[in-house]
Amino acid sequence: MRTRLLWSAIGLVSLAAVSIAAATAAKAQTHPSGPVKIILGVGAGSSPDVICRILSDHLSRLWGQQAVVVNQPGGGGAISIRAAGHAPPDGHTLYLALASNFVALPEMQANLPFDVARDFVPIGFVGEQPMMVGASPALGVDTLSELIALAKKRPGELNLAAGNRGSVLHLTGEWLRSASGIDLTIVHYPGSPQALADLMGGRVQLMIDAVSGIAGSIGGGSIKALAVASPRRLPNLPNLPTVAETLPGFTAAGWLALMASPGTPEAIARKMSDDLRVILERSEVKQRLQDLGTYVRPMAPAELGSFIASQQQTWKPVIATVGLNSPK
Repeated sequence: MRTRLLWSAIGLVSLAAVSIAAATAAKAQTHPSGPVKIILGVGAGSSPDVICRILSDHLSRLWGQQAVVVNQPGGGGAISIRAAGHAPPDGHTLYLALASNFVALPEMQANLPFDVARDFVPIGFVGEQPMMVGASPALGVDTLSELIALAKKRPGELNLAAGNRGSVLHLTGEWLRSASGIDLTIVHYPGSPQALADLMGGRVQLMIDAVSGIAGSIGGGSIKALAVASPRRLPNLPNLPTVAETLPGFTAAGWLALMASPGTPEAIARKMSDDLRVILERSEVKQRLQDLGTYVRPMAPAELGSFIASQQQTWKPVIATVGLNSPK
């Protein structure tokens, strides 16, 4: 009798689990059922903000529900991570993560309440933003090799604008300095406009930024593009060499990835991942993102998780060398 009761109980539990799974899967097919917030850790008007609004516009039309961009800058991304991490896990709050949020921030702030690479639920990869090395035309160099040769003749004399401390821009500058064996003085800036102003004013001679931050100034002649840190030459800049052509193996890019709050059901995450892929395959979206220096790279949720983990390992030695690690 007890055995029969035990198996009956097990059967009921199993049936309940199957029913819950079926209900979740059915709910996912009609998700979202209301407005969706997309939290972003930078301010309005920035390149990631513009990209986020392009995505939100297309997702809103696809879903028939409003996707609202919520800017929560500050703390190097920690404020936005906490807001997204504590949101209800119902798939109605997403987080557009930047590379520095998941690469440098966990090393710099030991008190984060989340393991960002493991706790957030991957939705999909949006795109990469290759880093570009630029110089003042007054410096008189046309290639990365010429820059390295000049810097070795003038150790410590050249200033390099390289974004906020802990940003991918900063880490790329540190890696360039290490890989080429040159002594550059890195100057931090909160944004591209300030760095460009100082480059044109002669306070700095060099600049590292995403393609979107420099491209507009290349045509105007205020900055000389020396190399791009993408794995291969960019389709819209085929004559610009890669950094790896001079320093083999050197690739560096910012990137954007869409994540869901910890605990979001897999079925909902998978549905939203499929929806993201649909809009990223639209030629209009691809072109608009490329115009912003962001190159679409489709990636499934499982691939995204592995990619983030590999990026953390790639940058970890650079972060340790620079001394950005906080006490654990």
